[in-house]
Amino acid sequence: MNVRNELRDVSAAVLAVTAHLSVRDVLTTILSSARKLVGARYAALGVPDSHGGFAEFLADGLTDEEWAAIGPLPQQHGVLGLMLCDPNPVRLANIRDHPHFGWWPRAHPALTDFLGMPISDGEEIIGEVFLANSRKPGGFTAEDEELVRLLAAHAAIALVNARLYEHSRELSIVEERNRIARELHDAVSQKLFSLRLTADAASALLDRDPERARAELATVRRLAAEASSELREIVVGHRPADLAGDGLDRALRKQVELLDRVHEPAMHFTGSGCVPRLSELGQQAVYRIAQEAMHNALRHADATRIEVVLSVDDEGTVLRVTDDGVGFAPASTVAGRRLGLASMRERASQAGGTLTVTSEPGGGTTVCLAVPA
Repeated sequence: MNVRNELRDVSAAVLAVTAHLSVRDVLTTILSSARKLVGARYAALGVPDSHGGFAEFLADGLTDEEWAAIGPLPQQHGVLGLMLCDPNPVRLANIRDHPHFGWWPRAHPALTDFLGMPISDGEEIIGEVFLANSRKPGGFTAEDEELVRLLAAHAAIALVNARLYEHSRELSIVEERNRIARELHDAVSQKLFSLRLTADAASALLDRDPERARAELATVRRLAAEASSELREIVVGHRPADLAGDGLDRALRKQVELLDRVHEPAMHFTGSGCVPRLSELGQQAVYRIAQEAMHNALRHADATRIEVVLSVDDEGTVLRVTDDGVGFAPASTVAGRRLGLASMRERASQAGGTLTVTSEPGGGTTVCLAVPA
C-alpha cells in the first residue's frame, strides 16, 4: 500500500470518530482501516462487559457464513483476557506460542502472526483490538504496532464519547422526571388542593344556600379546567397558560384573587404594574415560586393574612410572600414543605436568582426571591 493510500485510510478512521455515526460504525471503520494499513488477513475488536464476555465484538476479514459458523462470541480468557488486564501490546510470530494461548472453536480460522493492542482511557482498559495473519513477509513490525496504537487511541475516543452520550441521555431523563415532579407539585397539586376545599364548601352549602353552592361548583369547574390545562402544559414543557397571555404581574394578581375567594386567610396582592425584564425561565421561576409559597402558607401556616408583593426596578424583579402564621423551625419542617422549599431553591438557582426564606415558630414566614433583569 502506498503512502497516499495509507494517509487516506488513517484519515477516514480519524474522521469517523468526529462524524455523526453510531459508535459501532466508528469502530467498524477503525477496524477495517487497521486491517488494511498493516496488511492483516483478519482483525477483531472487543469491548468487554461486566460478566466475563464482550458487550461488543466486531470482526473484519471473515464472510458472514464464516462468522456464523464460529459460534458464540468469545469470553474473556486466554490472550484476549490478558489484554484486558495488561496495558502492553502483544506482538508474536505465532499466537500459539503465547503462554496464555488456550484454544479456538473448530470453525475458527487458524491464526499465526498476531498483533494485539489494548484500548485504554487513561489507566482503564475499555477494549482491545487485534490483527492476525500478516500478508507481509516477516510478519507485523514495530511500525505496524505504532499505527495500531494510534488507531486504538481513536477507538478509545469513540467509546468514551459513547459513554458520555449515554450518561448525558440518562441525566436528561432524570432531569425531565424531576421537572415533571416539580411541576406537578408546584402547580397541579395546588389547584387540586383548592378544588377539594371548594368542593367541600359547595357540599356544605348545598342544602342551606343553593345559590352559593352553585357559585362554588362553578369555581370547582374552573379549577378542574385549569388543572387539566396545567397537566397539558407540563407534558409539553411550555410556560404556564396564565403567563402566555396575561404577563407576570396580572397572572399573579389573578392567582391571588382566586385563592382569596376559595380559602379562609385573607390574601392580598401588590404589583408594580410594570412588565418585568425577565427571561421566560425567570418569569416561570417567579410565578411558580409565588404559587409554592402561597400553597405552603395555606396548608401549613394557619395564617389569617397572606401578602404577595411583586416589585420591579432597574436591578431586576423581587417577589415577597409573607404570612402571619405559626412559622416554623427548619429542623422541624414537614415533608411536604421540605419538598416545596427544595423546589423553590432549585427554580431560583436555574433562573439565576437568590431565594431567602425567613421564619421562626410563632413569627410567621417570609419568602423573598430576587431575579436580576
